[in-house]
Amino acid sequence: MKKISDSTKNHILTSCLEHDVKFIRLWFTDILGKLKSVAITVEELEHALVDGVSFDGSSISGFARSEEYDMLAVPDPQTFKILPWRPKEQSVARMFCTIQTTEGKKLNSDPRNILENILSKLQSKGLTFYVSPEIEFFYFKNSTQVIPLDHGGYFDLTTFDASSDIRRETVLMLEDLGIGVAVSHHEAAPSQHEMDLRHTDALSMADSIMTFKTVVKEVAQKHNIYATFMPKPLSEHNGSGMHLQLSIFKGEKNIFFDKNENDNLSKTAKQFIAGLIKHTPEIMLLTNQWVNSYKRLVSGFEAPTHATWSLTNFSDLIRIPKIKLKEIDSARIEYRVPDPACNPYLALAAILAAGIQGIEKKYTLKKVAETGSQPLPNSLGEAIIEFKKSKLMEQLLGKQSYEALLRNKEEEWDSYNRQISDYEIKKYLSIL
Repeated sequence: MKKISDSTKNHILTSCLEHDVKFIRLWFTDILGKLKSVAITVEELEHALVDGVSFDGSSISGFARSEEYDMLAVPDPQTFKILPWRPKEQSVARMFCTIQTTEGKKLNSDPRNILENILSKLQSKGLTFYVSPEIEFFYFKNSTQVIPLDHGGYFDLTTFDASSDIRRETVLMLEDLGIGVAVSHHEAAPSQHEMDLRHTDALSMADSIMTFKTVVKEVAQKHNIYATFMPKPLSEHNGSGMHLQLSIFKGEKNIFFDKNENDNLSKTAKQFIAGLIKHTPEIMLLTNQWVNSYKRLVSGFEAPTHATWSLTNFSDLIRIPKIKLKEIDSARIEYRVPDPACNPYLALAAILAAGIQGIEKKYTLKKVAETGSQPLPNSLGEAIIEFKKSKLMEQLLGKQSYEALLRNKEEEWDSYNRQISDYEIKKYLSIL
């Protein structure tokens, strides 16, 4: 177990005293990205920072076999934040955790540890993986009925957008937590919204995405409405994606940029893109992990259906945003297949693994006109098939997590296939 310095420990304890913190929520996710939390009082914080908090790992999806139940949630002191939606008196803070064994070793099946492990490959070469997500979601009247709050469209304001004040409150709360929001607006579908988070390193961003989803839901609940990150709740309208702006820096230099290339994309960037083009089918069980995820990925709704790239098309898997030569730091690629219901730790780890594979294996990126039309999986069942064949994902996740995720998704797909839908009843009952 990594020893926390006395100065860091004292700084956190002092912050708790200054802000009248009584409770600290220790956060982590299971393999599916569901947020888990255990609350401790401030009196227990010093002990938790040094020794962690024990819990039953066998009860967390994907963490351990039944005989391996004792685990430790060790708070990451860099993630200490006061939760702004909780009372100011005897307030509540949160910290993300590293999950460890009782021997002090990082748990290989912890999603945050999986992301940290692959990021360490880049860090050893002086490289940093930066991410900026564009996160879409819906507001509905409650969690049991798909009833939009408005019938506004893209960038609509005020009279059509009943939720602009709720969005504003959410942005301010996110900024209180140190999460920068670059843009927020009404999206194309009724009651659909988008917020774009300012870029930061991948681990911090994964933490921020988990926090973002919690804040969006907390503010919505405060106003007696329901926020959902379900990828496709309205069949006749666009679903919710989480388009990712990706770049890699070496120190202050953006290594995805090359002024000598016509498209200003470096050789490294093109190899990274080629890795994503090749490996996306096998990583979609992580970027698009639910049955409903594939209802979004259909033609006609600005969602990718094939492994293609371009400079302009919003229906391609990868788009290259145009940059000004005076702003070379903003050179990036836009990866459009993920949705906001994924586990961000595993999704970012899988994306990076695919891109690194392209760089290390020196993949060649075909020209836009030569990319062909390799279809992406169009159902969870097809994504499972591709995932089963992936040595890359088995290596990334480790055998235990790989098999646990596969079992979970196979059960979900089998359960879905046993259901009789309203469509079938309406379509066939009266004619067959």
